[in-house]
Amino acid sequence: MSVTLVLGGARSGKSAHAERLAEASGKEVVYLATSRAGDAEMSARIRHHRERRPPHWQTVEEALALAATLRAQCAPGRIVLVDCLTLWLSNLLFSDGREWPEVGEVTLPERFDTERAALLDVLDAGAPGDIVFVSNEVGMGIVPWGALSRCFADEAGRLNQAVAARADRVVFVAAGLPLALKGAAC
Repeated sequence: MSVTLVLGGARSGKSAHAERLAEASGKEVVYLATSRAGDAEMSARIRHHRERRPPHWQTVEEALALAATLRAQCAPGRIVLVDCLTLWLSNLLFSDGREWPEVGEVTLPERFDTERAALLDVLDAGAPGDIVFVSNEVGMGIVPWGALSRCFADEAGRLNQAVAARADRVVFVAAGLPLALKGAAC
């Protein structure tokens, strides 16, 4: 198993870079999409990503059960492209349907910890096949306003660090240009 983490900001080219890595692998590609179309703008983003993918790629959509889906989809001779970890994280934050307070302490949903631990267990166990994760780097700006936004930035940073520690290769993409942070250049 080979694990690659592709990080970058919004519209940095990280998804396109990850897609090029998947295509260049010569392996069967499974595109694991974690997004949900909550409004017209997000629907347009999803449509743009779908149109960019080659038609021979298999698409699996899963908003919450990422570890279970990876266990089911990872196989020798296959590469699973997960786009993206930060959307998955958002889905988990809102998985119990609660209203978040404007101020005060943020308590994560129980499923958040369970799913995050399950994902890291999959990586620690070494699933067959290759995985490419796409994730937003959200920690390069000012500290966000509001407890929920700060919690999201903190958890995204922690998740990126945990996945990067387990990855064979980590790439940061800015302005469409990849910079290898760990492992071989791509």
